[in-house]
Amino acid sequence: MTPTKTTKTEVEMVIRNRKTVMKEGIMTMSGIGEPSVFHALVVIFLEFFAWGLLTMPIISVLNATFPDHTFLMNGLIMGIKGILSFLSAPLIGALSDVWGRKFFLLVTVFFTCVPIPLMTINTWWFFAMISISGVFAVTFSIVFAYVADVTTEAERSRAYGLVSATFAASMVISPALGAYLMDLYGEALVVAAATAVAVLDVFFIMVAVPESLPEKVRPSGWGPAISWEQADPFAALRKVGAERTVLMLCVAVFLSYLPEAGQYSCIFVYLKLVMGFGVVQVAIFIAIVGVLSIAVQVVLGFLMRSLGAKHTIMLGLLFEMLQLMWYGFGSRTWMMWAAGVLAALGSLTYPAISAYVSVNSRADRQGVVQGMVTGVRGLCNGLGPAMFGVIFYLFHVDLNEEHAVTGIDGKPQEKYVRLVPGPPFVLGALLVICALLVAAFLPEDGTVGSGRRAPADLKFEVERGRRVAGTLSPLMAPESAAL
Repeated sequence: MTPTKTTKTEVEMVIRNRKTVMKEGIMTMSGIGEPSVFHALVVIFLEFFAWGLLTMPIISVLNATFPDHTFLMNGLIMGIKGILSFLSAPLIGALSDVWGRKFFLLVTVFFTCVPIPLMTINTWWFFAMISISGVFAVTFSIVFAYVADVTTEAERSRAYGLVSATFAASMVISPALGAYLMDLYGEALVVAAATAVAVLDVFFIMVAVPESLPEKVRPSGWGPAISWEQADPFAALRKVGAERTVLMLCVAVFLSYLPEAGQYSCIFVYLKLVMGFGVVQVAIFIAIVGVLSIAVQVVLGFLMRSLGAKHTIMLGLLFEMLQLMWYGFGSRTWMMWAAGVLAALGSLTYPAISAYVSVNSRADRQGVVQGMVTGVRGLCNGLGPAMFGVIFYLFHVDLNEEHAVTGIDGKPQEKYVRLVPGPPFVLGALLVICALLVAAFLPEDGTVGSGRRAPADLKFEVERGRRVAGTLSPLMAPESAAL
């Protein structure tokens, strides 16, 4: 068969499969309108808005539940959640490639938000369920897959930016609102409001979100069996060492995102319990950093055009290193505000890395390399919080500044706290310096993989659809493009 005939036959098969799927009623759950980026934005906004409302109450409950080991338990809880997310993400992603996005959006949002009402019922069960819910805490991955289904390659970068900006916007508004409601009406009302927002999100998915993946679902039953290779969270990581540039990129991501993940898990607790921030101050801090982060995302395109992807990555890493140093050595309130500004500027690192991969990868290897980077980040989401919690515990930085200063014998502990209030942040800064050195050796304008980027022609789109619906994981390359 000639290549033209083969392509035509494959296109006809895809169209025929779509008609069969629609007739059999597979993945035809109702929705409002055609699937669009808007549906994904609403889902992600409502989920993180619900959790953002609980930012201040969680700090108080965490300190009351684990008064002697606040940072250690916070690190372990978030660490377990992150590791479970890393282990489950490939399987859930592979299943969503076969069964559709809507069902797994519903599952991930529902189980991620299940712990919320437990906060006023039983705090021990609340934190236990937060850890266990990590199995389903992969809504971002499903949302990105949903966006990829409904956008073209040219539209995708802008759509991903909208998703990130929507997440940032939800975290700008909700912590301040939660703190305000908690101050006026108490913790119970905030938990009730967060629960209501979570229920609204689940209802929106059930009623309004249309399925984005009918064309790629196989018509027979629920699709092919999911192999262990697809469900293996380390499958992408094992491929990292096969290529020098990919290895360097992933090492830089690991070294930079490990402290970033740890910082995200504890910074608000740290500001309140160690630096003496009030509830309102923490809420304002979150809002300002969030607004600045959105502004940074807006100018990312300009920086990429002016400096190039590699130097934009290095600039972001430099800002990240500086803000970790400020957090680690800073002992005054104004120093924390300065570090927050640097943190917002450093938020351009990961989008710049994604852009570097996108610009320098062939069209048929985008998913492979992006999947590796995502896998490394998932691993950091588990290890980072645990690392920060253990280091805080080992250096006796716990509870609040007054406890740390007086201590048991007084002076030695007071001297230490004044020198290095945040030891994990200092260690994180050293790791980012290593990441900066690795990033300096990335190719200026090379390709991540062999060959320049090729256009996504019809045959590639059909092959991509086959990989998504077939037995191969979307993170795995076809044989012709294997690493």
